[in-house]
Amino acid sequence: MSKSPAPSLAQPQTVRQIGIIGTGRVAQTLGLGLNRYADTLPLMWGRNADKLTAACQRVPCTPVADLEELARHCDVIAIAVSDDAVEAIVGDLANAMNSHGQPLIFHTSGSKGVAVLAPVAGAGARTAAIHPMMTFTGHPTREVLQMAGATFAITCEDDQVRDTAYDVVTALGGRVVDIAEEQRALYHAALCHAANHLVTLVSGAAQALVAAGLADPGAAMAPLVRAALDNALDRGMDALSGPLLRGDAQTIAGHLRAIKDGCPHVLDAYRAMACATLDALDARTDPLPRANIRAVLDAVDPATVSPESAHHPRR
Repeated sequence: MSKSPAPSLAQPQTVRQIGIIGTGRVAQTLGLGLNRYADTLPLMWGRNADKLTAACQRVPCTPVADLEELARHCDVIAIAVSDDAVEAIVGDLANAMNSHGQPLIFHTSGSKGVAVLAPVAGAGARTAAIHPMMTFTGHPTREVLQMAGATFAITCEDDQVRDTAYDVVTALGGRVVDIAEEQRALYHAALCHAANHLVTLVSGAAQALVAAGLADPGAAMAPLVRAALDNALDRGMDALSGPLLRGDAQTIAGHLRAIKDGCPHVLDAYRAMACATLDALDARTDPLPRANIRAVLDAVDPATVSPESAHHPRR
């Protein structure tokens, strides 16, 4: 039996039915973003019936009772579940396929490639990993707009399937980069380091500003944080400013004491980020001017660091 042609979302009439597995933030955004690129509304399935009903009330999708029904009707299926749940879902979907055509099945996990999709590939599916490089916070309408212009990382072992995966991204308004199977974990770690840890950093800074007496820390530091982010994206470590770059050990010692007294739960994160910044600086220039700062950061108790012991002339 010859293979059916790969559906192209650039030509909506060729897509019969889109299926979404999952009911969370990414699943809802995909359901909303892809609903106009098929003949009918996307079908959606999830393990929790109440969450499935709520998701389909929020975005235009049709709930289905089981994976066999989804597999029977869909020629494009997106698996949008948590990373750790992908493998089990793939196994269940493979068992439910029963030779229903050759759908494109992709998952949206950042850390996994196409190897995890081997069971559905063995059942006849064409497979890809398609990961949007953006955060999802539970606002599908807004996030559909944000996906337009976002970058999507694709991992695929077949050129024809890659073209179809590209069409999925094009339908969502995104741009494509190819990531090799063996590089998916590093790729995803980099994104988590950038996005998740940025949230932790900014949240901690906001809490310290509240402790310092600011009623609206977000508004106060927004111009600074946005400028720093834009400069870092444009210039990397050359965008760095402040006491670590200048070698102001006394200032850093004062920071540590103040954070310990006023917002102690931020202290470990401040120290860790300061040490990481020193590591990056020391790899580029002579570390000697910053030796006193390193000693200050390594002190067990910030209260024991005096301005005199932390003294280092400004460069």
